[in-house]
Amino acid sequence: MKTLERLGILTSGGDCPGLNAVIRAVVSHAVLTYGWHVVGIPYATRGLLDRAMMPLSLHGLDLKGIDPLLTMGGTILGSINKGDTLSRIQEVLDGYAALELDALIGIGGDGSLAILNQLATQGNWQFIGIPKTIDNDVACTERAIGFDTAVNTITEALTRLTFTAASHDRVMIVEVMGREAGHLALHSGIAGGADVILIPEISYSIEQVCQHLAELRDRWGRRFAIVVVAEGAHRSLESANQSCEAIKCGMGQYVANEIAKCSPYPVDCRVSVLGHIQRGGIPSALDRLVAASLGKTAVDLIANGESQKMVAWQNGHAETVPLDAVLAKSPCSVDPASDLVQTARALGIYTGK
Repeated sequence: MKTLERLGILTSGGDCPGLNAVIRAVVSHAVLTYGWHVVGIPYATRGLLDRAMMPLSLHGLDLKGIDPLLTMGGTILGSINKGDTLSRIQEVLDGYAALELDALIGIGGDGSLAILNQLATQGNWQFIGIPKTIDNDVACTERAIGFDTAVNTITEALTRLTFTAASHDRVMIVEVMGREAGHLALHSGIAGGADVILIPEISYSIEQVCQHLAELRDRWGRRFAIVVVAEGAHRSLESANQSCEAIKCGMGQYVANEIAKCSPYPVDCRVSVLGHIQRGGIPSALDRLVAASLGKTAVDLIANGESQKMVAWQNGHAETVPLDAVLAKSPCSVDPASDLVQTARALGIYTGK
């Protein structure tokens, strides 16, 4: 077992539910099992530039009880999703040395993990990564921290909107996050009873959307509908001109405008852009369980002298994957032939071609 004087932990990129649960798991296991001193690095690599740290293991946390970190959204360490880290690499490396860190655990998406992996290589750091993103598009892991809670949040919104849509015979267009991957839209759309799901990975046409909505009315007598649109669904529009127009006004509003134009019936469309609501809230039970397992495993990897690995969630448990292998792959997108896409179509949901 490796003996450490100081283990650092940071969160990088956009926030999401479950980050504090990971921090809690890392601190608890590192202190109670290994007796290490754990410090938090505020605002990701900016904290290394500023030589700043938060003494987590001496921060009044009740490590043997239920402390607030288990249920608190966001991150107590703060986070950044932009900066000039790569232009100031030596300053970051000097900051790591100045803080006298023996190892570092970083929680981030693929972009953050790529930067931290580069820094670890140049600085010869012992580094372990933990994946987080509500988009769930980090390669080599079935789940990233925050995804399940975000799906639950969107699903609840769809359920609420269904009642008002039915009451007023409206088509509710709900725009969700997902610039390049449609996991959020697909999962929540199925769980929330959507009639249409539009994602970046599957081509579609507005005319077919209107035909589907008309069929709901003509065949089933449905005078309302729920349409879930990923913000990056302009990528899969059949027309490049339409894609450009969608970028200008936003996907949700674009779809609403186009449905109003092409529908054979008068349509009352309303748009809800969930935005950063998807990033907030109390982490779900599943996100807490995954956070605990990934955090615990990351600490054990540090203790075993491992470095530049990512802790992934595969087949219901934590697995170790080389970071180079993760970063060599493209972000994980929705497979148009996947079981979930086929399930959506079997349920009568229009998902494109």
